[in-house]
Amino acid sequence: MPEYGPYRHLDAVVDDGLATLTIDRPATHNALNTAVMHDLGRAFAEIEGDRSIDAVVIEGAGEAAFSAGADLAEYAGPTAEHDPTQRERQARFHEIFRAPHDCHAPVIAKIDGFCVGGGLVLALYCDLRVASEESTFGLPTAAVGLLPTGGATRRLVDAVGESTAKELVFTAERIDAARAREAGLLTDVVPAESLDERVAELVASMGDVGTEARERAKRAINAAVAAPDPAAAREREASLWWEQFESAERRERVASFLDG
Repeated sequence: MPEYGPYRHLDAVVDDGLATLTIDRPATHNALNTAVMHDLGRAFAEIEGDRSIDAVVIEGAGEAAFSAGADLAEYAGPTAEHDPTQRERQARFHEIFRAPHDCHAPVIAKIDGFCVGGGLVLALYCDLRVASEESTFGLPTAAVGLLPTGGATRRLVDAVGESTAKELVFTAERIDAARAREAGLLTDVVPAESLDERVAELVASMGDVGTEARERAKRAINAAVAAPDPAAAREREASLWWEQFESAERRERVASFLDG
């Protein structure tokens, strides 16, 4: 089994095909400073090189937060003190935020507590988001004179629609897990004591399907979201479908189904 880390503010555990990444800054509600972001980037680079990993779970250390977002100390001061470093930093952060989206394995955000700002951006790039009933969500960037970044505006609109996205950003208000689920932000909401079990159920269910079929399906869905029109989405889907049709996995699983 490959060795992951060491990281400064991230705990990575790989067990039986599941990689669990825990953002480990509980004293700051797991704020995403530069060190955390680079830890996440390196972890996903290592995961991408390990095709024995079938699923990834991202969570926050402690009981208060998935992540409370950016470390605002890194955004203070005159613009001249940040340019060009901040421009380069934000470009790199966008790549890191996208890492769960681009990962070959499905990625689940396991949310218990605050999931706001950059924490919500990270969760939005995960394939599934499961939260405890006590969790809260928001993009309060305007409250500190900033805009959402990292591709957050598009991801948020895709998840909840234009009007709700504007409400969250314009008001900087937080919403509870029930409202987040209703708006389409979450895959599921469960009592805090059931969160581990629900995430484990999802991981187990995803492990029962064809690995290659699941990977190609993720690529097809991602392509459909990014496609300029339905025809382009269909073209990519058809290409991936045929790749899967040619696979031994398809032959073996269809035969097993028919024999069963």
